[in-house]
Amino acid sequence: MAASSTTHAVDHALAWVMEPATAGQWLTISPVALCLTTGAVLMMVRHTTRLHAAIAIVSLAILVLLESLLLLHVAETGPVTMMMGRWLPPFGIAFTVDLTGALFALSSGIVALAGGIYAVADINQSARRYGFFPFLMVLMAGVTGAFLTGDIFNLYVWFEVLLISSFGLLILGSEREQIDGALKYSILNLIGTTLFLIAVGYLYAIFGTLNMADIARKAGEMRDTAPLMTLSALFILAFSMKAAAFPVNFWLPASYHTPRVVVSALFAGLLTKVGVYALLRIMVMLFPVEREALSLLIGIAAALTMITGALGAIAQSDIRRMLGYIVISGIGYMLAGASMGGVAGLSPAIFYGLHSIVLMTALYFVAGQAAAVGGSFNLRGLAGIWKSSPLLAFITLALFFAGAGLPPFSGFWPKAMLVKGAIDIGAWWLAASILIAGFLTTIAFGRVFLLAYWRPAETAVAVSEETPPKPAGWPAWAPIIGLTALVVWFGLFPQPLLELTQQAGLGLADPTAYLNSVFPQGGAQ
Repeated sequence: MAASSTTHAVDHALAWVMEPATAGQWLTISPVALCLTTGAVLMMVRHTTRLHAAIAIVSLAILVLLESLLLLHVAETGPVTMMMGRWLPPFGIAFTVDLTGALFALSSGIVALAGGIYAVADINQSARRYGFFPFLMVLMAGVTGAFLTGDIFNLYVWFEVLLISSFGLLILGSEREQIDGALKYSILNLIGTTLFLIAVGYLYAIFGTLNMADIARKAGEMRDTAPLMTLSALFILAFSMKAAAFPVNFWLPASYHTPRVVVSALFAGLLTKVGVYALLRIMVMLFPVEREALSLLIGIAAALTMITGALGAIAQSDIRRMLGYIVISGIGYMLAGASMGGVAGLSPAIFYGLHSIVLMTALYFVAGQAAAVGGSFNLRGLAGIWKSSPLLAFITLALFFAGAGLPPFSGFWPKAMLVKGAIDIGAWWLAASILIAGFLTTIAFGRVFLLAYWRPAETAVAVSEETPPKPAGWPAWAPIIGLTALVVWFGLFPQPLLELTQQAGLGLADPTAYLNSVFPQGGAQ
């Protein structure tokens, strides 16, 4: 007797996304895929290091193009989601991109391209053999993935990716000072990463999902029964350590001055911004009620971060250490916007983050050029740069004005918006902190310019320190001029970026479009 069989129709639409992915959806993952693929290719040709710079620069140029197309697509159509493995949300891993993520990804790609070009002059053959360019591409995979992911555990994974690559970049050269800086950097960041992982595990135990859009939908229903305030406090502490906010910021000035100039520049431009971005994404979009309850605490941390960072900058004699404290002070402005909430606070916070990514990278580049021209990173050994390199002095002055928040440069607009937003909600103490920090930052920059650039060259003294970078040609000047042009352009013509950041702030404050991108038909609850 023949065995009989029965067949059952399976409705795959209950588990899978049945529609083919659109070109816009492929754009959400293409930047990360490009970075990882390029890093793998560079490892395959690791014995032919003369090819590394060309391969990496071409790849980074393509990365900027892809992220530009992604920003245009998101600005035109709204947030876009790509589900890995075709699984329906919230079960599959989501890449979800809104204006905030697209803006940060593009600005990061631009400074990475500038860093790749600058590295042609700054990274010697030994550092190339140790893997500078593969590490750079993996770093950008982590940074870009953090900005584009829609899954909170994968946000943690991308943090780990960028941290692992940053460890490698930090110790290129294996000098004693680098090892010491890397030890402090790694220990404090590992503590922050552990807190982040604990918070993610706690979150999963509460919600049973890791999809950000799904968490945002469920948070309102569980607010009365789940310990969301405790969870929010854990996330704030973890991301504050990542972002180098007061009082957990002491690891940054102890490490950022130790690696090569291009590495310091990329770290200053990118890594702390990922921490602040994650804080904005989770606290504003997922837990807005808890953010509001903790707004005073965040505002106090912001004020102390701004002022202590600026005071620390004034006290430094090494330009790189001074810039490390400027990075810390800048984080305070973004936290101030997060404490205010709403479009009035989020828009300038996003604007300042984009401005700081470009500005801090450019400032470290000009610090490297100043050391190459003057023969030292120490202010006692630097003098007379105004006469020896007028172009460098002019560019440095423009960047200093932007960093101090003086018109007509890009730093003026977000600070003015933050002051207005703080006054509008009656937080006069926060507005005063922003103004005081700006004044102290102006003093710090003015001190550097007067001593290193304006002071007569014969007044410099010999300083025993590590060998400064050698004077470089177009590979160093091209990214410096390009990034400075962006700072000046968005200062003189801020309206397009203002409009984009206002839309981005609105998208964070009201994530309806973000949720609809992930769950277009409502999805599973």
